[in-house]
Amino acid sequence: MTPGEPLNIALEKILLKPLLNWKDIDLVVFDVDGTLYDPRRLRLAMLRRLLAATWQARSLDTLRTLRTFRQVREALGDRPEPDFMRLQYARTAAQHHKTEDEVRALTMEWMERQPLPLLAACRYPHLDMLFAGLRSAGKLVAVFSDYPALDKLAALGLQAAPVVCATDAEVARLKPDPAGLLSILRQTGVQARRALMIGDRFDRDAAAASRADMRALIRASKPHPAFETFRAYDDPVFQPMLHRAPSRASAGPP
Repeated sequence: MTPGEPLNIALEKILLKPLLNWKDIDLVVFDVDGTLYDPRRLRLAMLRRLLAATWQARSLDTLRTLRTFRQVREALGDRPEPDFMRLQYARTAAQHHKTEDEVRALTMEWMERQPLPLLAACRYPHLDMLFAGLRSAGKLVAVFSDYPALDKLAALGLQAAPVVCATDAEVARLKPDPAGLLSILRQTGVQARRALMIGDRFDRDAAAASRADMRALIRASKPHPAFETFRAYDDPVFQPMLHRAPSRASAGPP
């Protein structure tokens, strides 16, 4: 999808694409949050921790601040602005009478550090086999996330390279801006037509891939008229790569 291209023409291009053939793919880029692990399971586990902290502090301040921060991030993705890295903290801080540093510390603790020990139990089954199968087939495996991803990948027991995040100084753009995907294409030297984005959101992951002229494969419970979808990582679309995985790879979380 090129800038200014009518949506109907962009969708027509997608609909005319043939079914995914792994022989046509050299690079697979994964999103992280909601794509590599079950977000509902993680949210429930984190909610228990947050409620315990809330009860101990006798205050809903942390819960409310985190909710506002997520809302601000979503809005900045919908309506991109320069310096989103600072604005995400500044706008949250203004609503809760905090400093930007206080919001930064709070979100780092509850959105980056606290979830790490819980991630392995939330990882979707068959992912380690898929990663191993992709590499065995000679495919590059990369990551593009809106949030810092290196520690999360380590906690999930998965490896990828390059790992690019919207918070990287050279990217500084949230999805659906394709800046992160374009950075990965430059780093790997792979042409966009031979790359695949795997994510869980049509309005973020699929849209970013479309803007980078890449294919997208989205985890979803229902089919989508414009994008290819899957339900689980042992779906038929992944079987050719799963069969390439070394036998020592396990089928579930570590």
